[in-house]
Amino acid sequence: MTEQQQQGPDTPRQASVGITHEVLKSAMKAFKKRLKLTALDADSHLGRGALSGGPTGVFAIQPPSQFSREVWDELCRQGKLRDSGHGMYELAKGEP
Repeated sequence: MTEQQQQGPDTPRQASVGITHEVLKSAMKAFKKRLKLTALDADSHLGRGALSGGPTGVFAIQPPSQFSREVWDELCRQGKLRDSGHGMYELAKGEP
């Protein structure tokens, strides 16, 4: 039997695509770090009140280019990210 025949319908497609769990985990970590840094950068600009709090307004970013589009699509398929269009992604609802 081939590897695909051994996989049932509930088995992730990661092995056939070549995207490992470690790559997805690393990509998610890189995405969250870039999102955090982008939000901090947006907050640090002059003209924004120093005492004003609340969300920054940065919700979607362009993902790090060190990972392929297939990795980001797989994270969207798993429900961890959401495609916002125009190459931008955002964290899915409920994702820390």
